[in-house]
Amino acid sequence: MSSEPPPGSGEQPPEDDPFRKQPPSDQGSGSPYDTPYGGGEQPPPYGGGPYGGGPYDAGPYGSGAGGYPADPLAGMPPLADSGRRTLARIIDMILVGIVVWLLTWAFGVREYTVDGGRIEAGKSFAQSLTAAVLYVAYDTVMISRSGQTLGKKWFDLRVADLENGATPSMQTSLIRALVLWVPFAFCCACVWTAICGGWSFFDKPYKQGLHDKAAKTVVVSTR
Repeated sequence: MSSEPPPGSGEQPPEDDPFRKQPPSDQGSGSPYDTPYGGGEQPPPYGGGPYGGGPYDAGPYGSGAGGYPADPLAGMPPLADSGRRTLARIIDMILVGIVVWLLTWAFGVREYTVDGGRIEAGKSFAQSLTAAVLYVAYDTVMISRSGQTLGKKWFDLRVADLENGATPSMQTSLIRALVLWVPFAFCCACVWTAICGGWSFFDKPYKQGLHDKAAKTVVVSTR
């Protein structure tokens, strides 16, 4: 019988992921991911976590040793400032929006056209579908590869799994992108973006947008 622990939900991050949280090291290599208690500080008693449980005892919404909640942020960089997140998102919207505009212009797909009092709604749907596909694909591919879109890279941010700090899997990245971009493309546009992304300004303790909550991810600072 295998001694391996049972797999958790979702895909397992690769072992060579440099951002994946690691158990505390006795050697102290100096990496910020080697130990959540840097500078020689001793961990709190009755377990390794700041709330009484070991940081690796449970998932992000579970509990640690003794019934106390484990801290999933232990060993991870600090959470990103919501203002920088907003600026990074605006950059991504502009970059992908330019591509959407060029494609819809090249193929004659406008938001609507009026011909003799008749509005062609089909072209509006085609434009929305193009936008949804491109935004979702952009976010999914970029986040699953490095945890960063271009906007996040320029503002020193990255997306991480709340459970283990690793770069999100393709499945997790897709869930996150669908929640963020599908309503934006088809019905709510800036209103949904403001609600979904703006949620991080008020959310505690993880500063998650609604798309982060759906995917169980957080956005952290890389500097």
